[in-house]
Amino acid sequence: MSNLPLLSLLIWVPIVGAVPVLLAGAGRPNAARWLALLVSVAAFVLSLLALPAYDAASPAMQLVENHPWIETLRVNYHLGADGISLALILLTTFTTILVVVGAWEVIQDKVHQYMAAMLVLEGLMVGVFCAMDALLFYVFFEGMLIPMFIIIGMWGGPRRVYATLKFFIYTFLGSIFMLVGLIYLYFKAGTFDLATLASLPLGMREQTWLFFAFLIAFAIKVPMVPVHTWLPDAHVEAPTGGSVVLAAVMLKVGGYGFLRFSLPIVPDASQAYAWVVIALSLIAIVYIGYVALVQEDMKKLIAYSSVAHMGFVTLGTFIAFALVREANDVQMAKLGMQGAMVQMISHGFVSGAMFTCIGVMYDRLHTRMIKDYGGLVNVMPWFAAFMVLFAMANCGLPGTSGFVGEFMVILASFAANAWIALFAAFTLIIGAGYTLWLVKRVIWGDVANPHVAEMKDINAREAFVLGAFALAVLALGVWPWPLTHLMDASIGQLVEKLVVTKV
Repeated sequence: MSNLPLLSLLIWVPIVGAVPVLLAGAGRPNAARWLALLVSVAAFVLSLLALPAYDAASPAMQLVENHPWIETLRVNYHLGADGISLALILLTTFTTILVVVGAWEVIQDKVHQYMAAMLVLEGLMVGVFCAMDALLFYVFFEGMLIPMFIIIGMWGGPRRVYATLKFFIYTFLGSIFMLVGLIYLYFKAGTFDLATLASLPLGMREQTWLFFAFLIAFAIKVPMVPVHTWLPDAHVEAPTGGSVVLAAVMLKVGGYGFLRFSLPIVPDASQAYAWVVIALSLIAIVYIGYVALVQEDMKKLIAYSSVAHMGFVTLGTFIAFALVREANDVQMAKLGMQGAMVQMISHGFVSGAMFTCIGVMYDRLHTRMIKDYGGLVNVMPWFAAFMVLFAMANCGLPGTSGFVGEFMVILASFAANAWIALFAAFTLIIGAGYTLWLVKRVIWGDVANPHVAEMKDINAREAFVLGAFALAVLALGVWPWPLTHLMDASIGQLVEKLVVTKV
């Protein structure tokens, strides 16, 4: 087990596995489906094997692989995982299985290409979460755009070309700033190795420029206000599987980037300008919540909800900087960062489940407009039960995963500033407003549309997908300890670095 290159296998099993899926061709869609499922299950099993091989008590990078890649530039194929990486890898492999199963009957055109694109995307996302070389990280970071571009562009809605171009331009232009920053660091250090870059002595002026270069790249990926406008369009036009992966995993790359680059490499600038990110996070939490409240398209509503909930991720991360800088409160700083990570994982489950629910309705009625529904509980009681559960999690109901991360972040925010905590907690009211307003109009009441009266309840395949999401939401809500324990040492090390380097 210790000699098994688990991280490489997690990256390359899906990517290489996409080849036979693609070779199945258009004439054998069932073969493509079963091959894709087999590969995604294999990747999930490999991610589970990484758990016993990982020592959660140690903050060090583990499962390390380091091989020369571009020797003339001193670039290595360097992989490693800590508790944060491992949690996100598990989220990725878990979600991919559900996306493959969810698309089983929904995707009928070019099935082999769709499944292959999903597997390649899975491998690239795993690569982002375990790359320990900055250039390797950038390759995976940019590579993710290609399969998602294809997924939205080929299987998306009527305005898919516009949505894919907007998605690509936003994320690609943002990452150029990061690339310029990485090149500057390379000329300073002579290497792209992240551990070396983190120990590089940088002046405040250098850190400031690098901080904003990273901020632009990762803020677009999260996305943060005001660079969030690509997300609703991408979600509305993407097929259900594309929306699930985009919300559940791809958005997390931005939050992960802050932890891997901003915090270790430019800690002084991150502390000095934490207020910028905190302010943008609060705007996202409050303002975007109101924007979600007036949406008539269900996908747009949940897309804006994602922006608001991801605001908790950036708030929890950077409130830790403020706590160390102003109050030297290490425990609360750790709580805030831990809450941000729990919120990332929780949002992956809840948003993935909500987009799956919308996909179930769309497959039957071929509309996402709220006004076209109503009274679904009368004809789809099992589906209604699942959707109400996920809606409650989206509101942050205690006992669901949505509560845990938000509560931890609010508690840490209160230690920093009561006004910040008040604005952060306000999202619980707004979130309940737009989520319950959605449920009231879609699930409850009498059946007003004759087409709704003809809708069939969920089948076994859909029940499996929604049941898996429900189990994850409830398990994390009732017993978050396994996740927090997995990440505890890694987050503790990050916070200790803030203490050592605080100005």
